[in-house]
Amino acid sequence: MGLRGYLLKRAVNTLILVFFVLTINFLIFIWMPGAQATIENLIANPNIKDPALRERFIAEEEIRFGLRCGPVEGPRIDCPIWGKYARYVYSMLTFQFGSSFQTGNTVVHDIASTGRLVNTLLLLGVSSVMAIVIGVFIGVLAARKRGTAFDNAWVTVSLTTYSLPTFWMGMVLILVFALGLGWFPISGVTPYEWIQPELRPTSFLAEIPARLSHLFLPALTLTLFFYGGFLLLTRATMMEALSEDYITTARAKGLPERTVLYKHALKNASLPLVTAAALQFGFLLSGAIITETVFSWDGLGKWLFDAIGWKDGPVLQAMFYIIALGVIIANFASDVIYGLLDPRIKYE
Repeated sequence: MGLRGYLLKRAVNTLILVFFVLTINFLIFIWMPGAQATIENLIANPNIKDPALRERFIAEEEIRFGLRCGPVEGPRIDCPIWGKYARYVYSMLTFQFGSSFQTGNTVVHDIASTGRLVNTLLLLGVSSVMAIVIGVFIGVLAARKRGTAFDNAWVTVSLTTYSLPTFWMGMVLILVFALGLGWFPISGVTPYEWIQPELRPTSFLAEIPARLSHLFLPALTLTLFFYGGFLLLTRATMMEALSEDYITTARAKGLPERTVLYKHALKNASLPLVTAAALQFGFLLSGAIITETVFSWDGLGKWLFDAIGWKDGPVLQAMFYIIALGVIIANFASDVIYGLLDPRIKYE
């Protein structure tokens, strides 16, 4: 089977997996105990005093949110489960996730037009790239110097930071660098969030220094948490690769140690790293719920945390689907990259 046939087969399997995820995501909210947020206690306009007008308003909103099939006037008719499922699948596949119970806006609007998506991509993107680069680089050196004080020290440090809760590391960093030394702000995305629009900088470039100062502590927290896994994985795969005969041959030829480590050993040991990096970026849109909450970072993770408190079903369903879709795409991409990195892999 060639590359084209393999991609076609993986695409079909991916579609089946997507529908399986959609079904599980739908059933979670059908079987979940407790009621989702109701229109009456979240969205109903308190200015409508007339009971008849208020009841009509609630019915119209419930129909708009898909909580009932109508009619506006008369007895309430709940949608049958298969009708709900068909409507749900169509909405998920077309990215029409409905409206949030909390804001009344469409879920797509709350994701894309409020800055949450950009904030999460910035935070998770920076911390993931830094964690991968630092973890792989130090992991290669630790494997090269295995058994030495350098190796033991970095393994101990990486295990420590990898096992510590992110909320604890975040609070310690706030206590030391924000409250103690005053080098960085405590929370928020920018210092201009709560001031009048006319007082804000006129360009995005003018906001960059302030945004970087707010980004530093949450990004440092996630980098410290993520890099340990990549360091340990790189060290393990590199130690196995360095024991192979072709490494001994490369050194016997007089090749520089840097070439032996990075061009020969790391390239052949990189397949598990590709999988780990792909999964890391696959979870990019999930946000960092705990870290974003600790630092009041207005991203998708904090939004998801708030949606749990509001029992905001449309937001939760949309985010769970997006997270699963990101992981599925990342796995598909890693399978394709395998063949590009290692020509010994045959597509079957």
